[in-house]
Formats: sequence, C-alpha cells, structure tokens
Amino acid sequence: MEDWSKDFFTGFELVADEVELFFLEVKRDIDDAIDIFAKLSEEIVEQVQGTIFTEVDQRLDELTSSFLELYFGLESSDIESMEPLFYNVEPIVTKHPACMGCSHYHGQIYGGNPLVCGMHPYGVETEKCSDWESF
Repeated sequence: MEDWSKDFFTGFELVADEVELFFLEVKRDIDDAIDIFAKLSEEIVEQVQGTIFTEVDQRLDELTSSFLELYFGLESSDIESMEPLFYNVEPIVTKHPACMGCSHYHGQIYGGNPLVCGMHPYGVETEKCSDWESF
C-alpha cells in the first residue's frame, strides 16, 4: 500500500512539473510575441510619423508660399531669398556681457530689432545686471 501512495505522489509531482514547464514556455512565447509586436509597432509609428510630418511640412510650405504670393505679390524665388523673420544671437563679451549665462536671456532678433530679455529688452548698459539668474 505504501508503494501505491508513493507512486501516486511521484506521478503527481511529475505532472505538476510538466504543467509548470508548459506555462513557462507559454509565458516565454507570449513575451516574445509582445516584444515582436512592440518592435513592429514602433517601426510602423516611425514610418507613419515620418510620412505625416513630411506631408504636413510640404502642405504648409505650399500654403505659405501661396499666401505670400497672393498677399504680397511675391514670386516663390523672392520668398526663398528673404531673410528669416527672427534668428537667435548668443551674448558675447563685447555686446551684452552681463547677459552671459543668464536664464532670462532671450537673444532673438525680430525684423532687425533685438530682444535681449523680458526685463531689459535692449540689454543693460552696466557690466552687472540686478535681475541676472543662472540656469
């Protein structure tokens, strides 16, 4: 009688081990499928975003060109040769030395007019600024 119960529990442990191995393999397969799905999703999103952004950029260029041509009577070659509406300028020692390293520094030129910062639109005349703050 003892051999029967010993065989039963040995068989039961064997079945339990096999079931555990089965579920570990299923989990591994599911993890692999999720990884593959994530990689494919990322690739699809990158392709769609690249296509959409390219299309939107082209459409905006066409729209702004058409608008400028209608409004100002400019040809597209004239538009391409125009200066940008604004551009960045970094502070240098000879011009706005008090602004170097300041978190308030804006440094953009709009239509030829510089905007140094919100507190001092034209910059400070002294070597030190009372509103200077580091980044």
